[in-house]
Amino acid sequence: MNRRPGGQNLTQQLVHILGAAIVNGRYRGGEGLPSEAGLCDEYGISRSATREAIKMLTAKGLVTSRPRQGIRVQPRARWNLFDPDVLGWILRASPTLEMLREFLQLRLAIEKEAAALAAAVQDKESISAVGAALARMQRAEEGLEDPVDADIAFHINILNATNNAFYIQLGSFIETALRVSIRYTNRIKGVATASYQNHKILYDAIDSGEISAARNASAAMQEEALALIEGELARRVSRGKDILV
Repeated sequence: MNRRPGGQNLTQQLVHILGAAIVNGRYRGGEGLPSEAGLCDEYGISRSATREAIKMLTAKGLVTSRPRQGIRVQPRARWNLFDPDVLGWILRASPTLEMLREFLQLRLAIEKEAAALAAAVQDKESISAVGAALARMQRAEEGLEDPVDADIAFHINILNATNNAFYIQLGSFIETALRVSIRYTNRIKGVATASYQNHKILYDAIDSGEISAARNASAAMQEEALALIEGELARRVSRGKDILV
């Protein structure tokens, strides 16, 4: 197995190969993976690298490894969806509208309170980073920035502006899912970029320390996106169509 671009070592490569295979359904919950020796032979890597890869997959909730039981795939309910790798594999393999709805329901609960906290904390350096991301969104409307990257930077910097380690650590999870969610909701709306004006309202509320206004502006954005997904779900269900994105 050759080293992949991006500097991944052999252990990391095996983690991504097996993780994607599990998420894609090649190995199903309750089924066994090949033994460590079998994986070594199949992928041409050492026993130590293979063992480390299995430990990493175990930490992500995808497998268990026990003496005399071998390596077994965990049911989907045990997967760590907050792990960006796991979420990324799922979103690349089979994202569904139902999953996007669940993600937006979580964003609604989290991000409105993050916006309120950022408005209360008033860390001007962090709020300045939110403003810089907003400026990128404006340039994106003129075709001068990537609209998804700019939109994601805006929301991640609000989490950072809370100065709360728990909100901040959600950033990687939020970013991974946003890369699918933003493109899909924009497509439903028939636009190429998110609304600069709506994001400016949220930024202005945070910048001026208006806690309730920040909470309400963030909630309004999430509720709009959630309504788009729920409307599309209802239309597809009524037509008897698959709900894959």
